[in-house]
Amino acid sequence: MANQDVLISADSHIMESLDLWVERLPAALKDRAPRYDHLRQKNETAAHPGGNDPHARIKEMAVDGVSGEILYPTIQMDQFGMSDVALQEACFRAYNDWLIDYCSVSPARLYGIAAISVYNIDNAIKEMDRCKKAGMRGVMIWQIPPAELNFATDHYDRFWAAAQEMGMPVSLHILTGAPFPPGELIRSSRTATALEGIHRAVNTKLLYVSDSLLDIIGSGTFDRFPNLKIVLVENEVSWMPFVVSQWDKYAARGGNFQLKAKMLPGEYVKRNVFATFFNDPPINWVLGNNWGTDNLMWSNDFPHPNSTWPKSRDVIARDLGHLSAAVQHKLVNGTVSKLYDLPKIGLLAS
Repeated sequence: MANQDVLISADSHIMESLDLWVERLPAALKDRAPRYDHLRQKNETAAHPGGNDPHARIKEMAVDGVSGEILYPTIQMDQFGMSDVALQEACFRAYNDWLIDYCSVSPARLYGIAAISVYNIDNAIKEMDRCKKAGMRGVMIWQIPPAELNFATDHYDRFWAAAQEMGMPVSLHILTGAPFPPGELIRSSRTATALEGIHRAVNTKLLYVSDSLLDIIGSGTFDRFPNLKIVLVENEVSWMPFVVSQWDKYAARGGNFQLKAKMLPGEYVKRNVFATFFNDPPINWVLGNNWGTDNLMWSNDFPHPNSTWPKSRDVIARDLGHLSAAVQHKLVNGTVSKLYDLPKIGLLAS
């Protein structure tokens, strides 16, 4: 079935021009524009011109057998760690404008996710509204906020309300937020030992996403905003059944574990939370028991080095081939299309 169904990646990426912010920021902020000259030697766009050129991207999608993609940033994720609010808002707006232009080349197949600064909630709502009207399908905020703005506070309530009203899913993507000030990801990846690298790549990232999700659930967010949709992006998914079941076990005890939420965490996960996966072999066990088949969404992470491109269908056959055609369809097409209200599309000819 996977060789015939339409594939829509729920998490793919663009490769921004290194000069995007120097060129697009307002004149008053140009001298503070983020510069990424140190990345020029890597030339990551050479292997995949489609990261920066949407016309080339459509051709590269066809090689991978993918017909549509939800698009996230690459370099711009570094900016979620900024503490300069005005500069962050301007950088995000410049990025969003660039992505709107990029997706306009093929709006039936390229679906942008807007980057939103949530220090100032009034400005965040305005930018979300602007991007929705420009055709963006959802928004992305930091996955790890500063401690004083953690997701258990009421700081986000008006933003959650607006996202719910606009029907804009809110994504939390790995490697975004306070622990990663500008440049830290690049510096740490160059100096880390193997053990440190695996700690950061696996253990620490799991801690970040699980803490943020529990803060959102446990503070009663989904009771106040029952139609809000949260998307966990590039955190993989096979960890979720264990962690969520443990939350349920302790929350059910009450007492010192009594949460503000009215239901058990797992009930909110099933109703309000979605997650992407792209290279997560243990998902065989998870999906074999039908856990999350209405909430999980396949992705290829193109054009990043660990992407499944150009063998996405082989990976899908490996990890999902044991599932029924109906379940496979939901994972590679149906759920993402419903969540983002995507147009119906056909196979992209190679």
